[in-house]
Amino acid sequence: MEPVYKRILVKISGEALAGSAGRGLDFSVIDSICEALRECVNMGVQVAVVVGGGNIWRGEKDGQGRIERTRADSMGMLATTINALAIEGSLEKMGVSAQTMTAGGMGTAADCYVRDKAVDLLESGTILLLGGGTGNPFFSTDTAAVLRGAELGVDIILMAKNVDGVYTADPKIDSSATKIDRVACGEIIAKKLGVIDMTAAALASTINIPIMLFGIDDARNICRAAMGADTGTVITSQ
Repeated sequence: MEPVYKRILVKISGEALAGSAGRGLDFSVIDSICEALRECVNMGVQVAVVVGGGNIWRGEKDGQGRIERTRADSMGMLATTINALAIEGSLEKMGVSAQTMTAGGMGTAADCYVRDKAVDLLESGTILLLGGGTGNPFFSTDTAAVLRGAELGVDIILMAKNVDGVYTADPKIDSSATKIDRVACGEIIAKKLGVIDMTAAALASTINIPIMLFGIDDARNICRAAMGADTGTVITSQ
């Protein structure tokens, strides 16, 4: 099958990188994700990746009130950069061109995100890893994914989560929860479905870029989604 989308942005949750341990980095998981990203590039797809940091630090939650919110969120942004560099390193070991950019830059470790330079990297076939979230506290990496997707003009945002789609309620709590195949951002906000944060949903409602939310338990779902398969739930702006 040929890919349906020319340029994609993949959002990978930090928790997914931890594997069954729940914390830290599981390189067998990272390698499987990198293999899927490599397959996408080999099909001619331009790939950007926004990564979360919850496997290392969960911002305000881990701060437990002992660390001021803006500082706790800054720690979370650093965690996303660690994850981005880990993915970059694994891709390079596979012979895949990859480069990390972060909001604000990080010395010699990663360049500062500049939209035009980022587009040049994508067009050259380099996988673009985006760390540091939006660069501002109080905004999640889901919001960063929607923001960067809009800036980079991607055809679709692929959100790889630890759940295989959007449900009517939390399936871990409510056994009667049912999976939704297609949902508008407005409904996510109105019903507080919670699978992506409200700020991300509000921003996504203003741009005409679809979001496919699916489970990362099988990393090849990334490739399937890039080829147009309905692997989870489609989130639309309207």
